[in-house]
Amino acid sequence: MKLKDNSDNAQKYGKQRDWFWHGWRIRYSFYPANMSGKNQIPILLLHGFGASLKHWRYNIPVLRQNHSVYAIDLLGFGNSEKAYAEYGIPFWSELVKDFWDNFINQPCIIIGNSIGSLIALNAVANYPKIARGLVMISLPDIYGRREVIPPFLYPILQKIENLVAFPLLIRLIFYLVRQRGIITRSLKLAYVDHKNVNDELIDIIMTPPQDKGAARALIALTRYVNDFNVSAKTLLSQVHIPILLLWGKCDRLIPPIMAEKLAQINPQITLKLLDNLGHCLHDENPDLFHQLFFEWEKLIINLSSV
Repeated sequence: MKLKDNSDNAQKYGKQRDWFWHGWRIRYSFYPANMSGKNQIPILLLHGFGASLKHWRYNIPVLRQNHSVYAIDLLGFGNSEKAYAEYGIPFWSELVKDFWDNFINQPCIIIGNSIGSLIALNAVANYPKIARGLVMISLPDIYGRREVIPPFLYPILQKIENLVAFPLLIRLIFYLVRQRGIITRSLKLAYVDHKNVNDELIDIIMTPPQDKGAARALIALTRYVNDFNVSAKTLLSQVHIPILLLWGKCDRLIPPIMAEKLAQINPQITLKLLDNLGHCLHDENPDLFHQLFFEWEKLIINLSSV
């Protein structure tokens, strides 16, 4: 389904469309590259938890200079349907694979932020033909928390998680945290430099939780929380394409404690730990992100021409 985009939004976010996956409405955007050529590699963008394809607002206009760019609102987020579904990393990875089958159908570069990077990693590990390169920004290893939590504490934490997953409590928390003031404070926690924590970004994060079904979707997310516990370490050992792992040294949401250990798992990984940046460095300092990406991309092209 084609949507009517004004020119400003189309320039920032790409040309938005709706696609139906297993009967659910998925919002995505597409922008063809400004240049054509046989070596042109498509890019697929995957946002983080609570965000949307609009979180790539500063990146799509630059990336499309040399690439066709696709971006998805994962089911349950952004302008995609707020469905009551069996959410989890494998679930969203299947969505990515089916989207690739329908729209891209050639090896691409997948770029993910936060949980979007874990989804990208899982998708590439399970469906290796879809990607030629992988970029991950602040990679969460949810399963790996077992290694840093004392064994005697883990059952206690599980009981707390089960209590917090109580539907009525989730609704109360949901209606509280979607308030503008709380979202603004949360974004300032995620960003070190607050210049890009502007009204546009706040609206990007704040608008989708007002949608019909958003609270029920969050309840479903907590119900299937065990499907988030995939091991980033295991997946990294299964991927055989170039990987760029970017992490802000000041990331307070997923501190880069394990970054160097993760990078040692696979010789294909290029790790960049970046000063004075937080959890969403692609949006916090897009110029630096683009510089690092294009430098790394040259390695992919050079490797493939050998």
